[in-house]
Amino acid sequence: MSSSDETPADIQAPVGTDQATRDIAEVAAVEVITTAAVHLMSAAAVKCGLAEGEDAEELKDLDEARKLITALAALVVASAPDIGNQHARSLRDGLRSLQLAFREASVIPDAPGEGPGEKYTGSVV
Repeated sequence: MSSSDETPADIQAPVGTDQATRDIAEVAAVEVITTAAVHLMSAAAVKCGLAEGEDAEELKDLDEARKLITALAALVVASAPDIGNQHARSLRDGLRSLQLAFREASVIPDAPGEGPGEKYTGSVV
């Protein structure tokens, strides 16, 4: 049977998949959400030129930063009611810092309310 003739039942799951599924099942949703948000924050910070080291400016990519910050804003705003104020407040603070850093790094500033993620958070100035 060629690989194109395989059905989902014929394809074996990678070794360890069952264990990984059990492991992720034990993680609370708030942890998954905050972990995803922290990854987005870290990537956005690097793309805004906030990385440490001599190559920080080389790593800056504001187009990529805009996408990451917008995704982060959507995640934070959508999940805030479910993850609780304690977690949401920290994520909002990080998001706002990134939005301000993006504004500062931009040669041509966005109009108020047009910056990354501001359609979800409102204007950041």
